[in-house]
Parts: sequence; structure tokens; C-alpha cells
Amino acid sequence: MRLHNLTNTPGAVHRKKRLGNGESSGLGKTCGKGHKGQKSRSGGGIRIGFEGGQMPLYRKLPHRGFSNAQFTTQYEVVNVGDLAKLGDESEATPEAMAKAGILRPDSKLVKILGTGDLEKALKVSAHKFSASAKEKIEKAGGEAIVLS
Repeated sequence: MRLHNLTNTPGAVHRKKRLGNGESSGLGKTCGKGHKGQKSRSGGGIRIGFEGGQMPLYRKLPHRGFSNAQFTTQYEVVNVGDLAKLGDESEATPEAMAKAGILRPDSKLVKILGTGDLEKALKVSAHKFSASAKEKIEKAGGEAIVLS
């Protein structure tokens, strides 16, 4: 099969609507916009949410309250199983993890989670540890150091 052999599925390609090409075209004179009125004019139409002068729904509903979402602490998470990507290193710091491609280079806070297994003893430094991650690191003979 070559590019020149390819064809479109029948009905997949339509010809462009040619407006204003005589009455018998079906889209002549008013070009499918009907007679007069706001929607027939160029640039005509109404903004999103407009309800014909009635009080729109977005103004009827109360807008109040407070969201604590903007004040949450965001941690970059790393699983214990991913620490195997560090290779021969004996220390797993956020900088070493970023260098190995486990973390983004700009990540500020790191949390270690317990998914996966750890075979070798590592000195892992992070801002937070889950209980299962801490247990797995210490079981492998390593150490979990909490950074401030």
C-alpha cells in the first residue's frame, strides 16, 4: 500500500458549504441565516450564560464559602520499589533521586511510600515516610532520615 492508493471512506469528506451562490443552491440570498434578527447579522449572537434578560443562573446561585485547597502541602511521591533505579548509590537523597530520574528536578517536598520491595540497605532522606515504607527500608538494613 502506498500513499497514492489511499482513499477516504465514502461519506467521510463533504464539500464546503458555498453560501450565496444563487437561490437554487439552497444557501443563496440569506445564506441559511433566515430573515433579519440578531442572529442573522454579522457578529450577531449572545454571550455564554445570557438568558434573554432574565437573571442568569450563575447570578442566582450563592457564591460563598472557603476552600482550604490552596493551603495544602504538596508532596512529590516516590515508592520504595523505585529506589532500585538509583543503582550503586548507598544514599537516596532528593538530589540523587532527581539525578536518577525518579523525581522532577524542581520538586521541593518528597514523601516515600511503601509500594514495592527494597533489596539493599539504603540511607533514605525525605521529608515524609509512610509507616510501611519506613518498615521496609529498616527491614532491608537501611535508615529512614526525615528532613526538616
